[in-house]
Amino acid sequence: MLIRNKLMLRFTLLVLAIQVSFSAFIYYFNASTRAQRFEHRLGTSATLASRLLVRTGKLETGQLGSLRRRDILTLQEEQISIYDADGALRFSSADDIDQVPSRARLRAWQPGKLVPFKGEKRREGVGLDYLHDGEHYRIFVSAEDKPGWERLWQLGLLLLVGNLGALALTILAGWYFAGAALAPVARISRQAGRISATNLGRRLSEGNGRDELAQLAYAFNGMLGGLEQAFEAQKSFLAHASHELRTPLTTLTGTLETALAYDASLPEARQSLAQALEASRHLTALTSSLLSLAKVDGTLPKFEPVRLDECLNQALSFARAKYAGREFRLAFGELPEEAETDVFMVPGNAELLTTALLNLLDNAGKYSAGPVQAELAYEGPATLRIRVIDVGPGLSPEELSHIYEPLYRAAGAVGRPGYGLGLPLTQRIVQRHGGRLELASAVGQGTTATVWLPAA
Repeated sequence: MLIRNKLMLRFTLLVLAIQVSFSAFIYYFNASTRAQRFEHRLGTSATLASRLLVRTGKLETGQLGSLRRRDILTLQEEQISIYDADGALRFSSADDIDQVPSRARLRAWQPGKLVPFKGEKRREGVGLDYLHDGEHYRIFVSAEDKPGWERLWQLGLLLLVGNLGALALTILAGWYFAGAALAPVARISRQAGRISATNLGRRLSEGNGRDELAQLAYAFNGMLGGLEQAFEAQKSFLAHASHELRTPLTTLTGTLETALAYDASLPEARQSLAQALEASRHLTALTSSLLSLAKVDGTLPKFEPVRLDECLNQALSFARAKYAGREFRLAFGELPEEAETDVFMVPGNAELLTTALLNLLDNAGKYSAGPVQAELAYEGPATLRIRVIDVGPGLSPEELSHIYEPLYRAAGAVGRPGYGLGLPLTQRIVQRHGGRLELASAVGQGTTATVWLPAA
């Protein structure tokens, strides 16, 4: 079901429930008022009969004539019956009145009270105990409130017709207001439908910038911005990757073609094969780095508690073996006051974390002219911090802004081994572990790489 139809249906049901409840209250109030008003009129008629018949002694002469009996009736279809204390009928307003119900009520009589009762169909009545000259008389008066029931029936019909009309108007109003409320959503949907991979630069209108729909458009625009950056980064990555892969492939192909065409002796063939092998190794290393970068963006293995100090020590061992003439130092900073045995535990994957730290140490050892400092410490009660400090040539602000782009290489990296994939790979590994990587550098002053990771 469409949201518009759902809103209209819920709005209609809500308004209908309010209308029916209010109408039921009005009908019940009027019905109660009618019953009380008619009961009061019956009680007045019973009091009038007691004064005209009992007090004046008219009962002593027996039943009055038909003319006299009709003269005291004030209500439609009114019937009056009067009994003495012994249960004998002393007066009736008509000779054909069924006295069986009245005699039955005498047995459950409550002296001193005006007792209402129900008769056949819509006949209503009251019983009155009247004391005169020390003798109790019991007066029963009943009648039909035809005008009251007629007004109540008209009120019910009016409420029914009014509710049906209000229901039709509510449906129309719900349809209109649901459409008006969802109009911005429809506009956002139309705008989003015109956005594709070829025009990610488009943005949704944020309306007044304050309501929930504006917040939705703002979030969608932020997602579009991220997608646009991702697409641009992907295109840049593909362009750089194709260029980087083309160079060793061209070298390999050219070397083999030259060897096939011109090499006539074994030494010449061996030299060509050595060049081809070097190009093949270069191509293999570049392909492995690209695959590692793609692997980090995919599904990672389940994280387990890992000792970060062991990962750092292993990365330092690899770096010292690769750069035998470079000094790598390890220092420990501030630790928690209540230090435990496994104080450097973090949730993650040991192999990936070692790779990330090795990339930072590899960059420092590659460019630093002096010793490389690695520092492991706590920054706050639940955050571990690793710093790798070198005294290399440093990076300019322009180079720092591109340092995380895959296959990007700074000016100082020209002629040095590498493919520009170490830092992008490290950044993604750290981010996948819930951490953060920052590089601070200045030309001629070295570079400091800082990693923050959540402690276990």
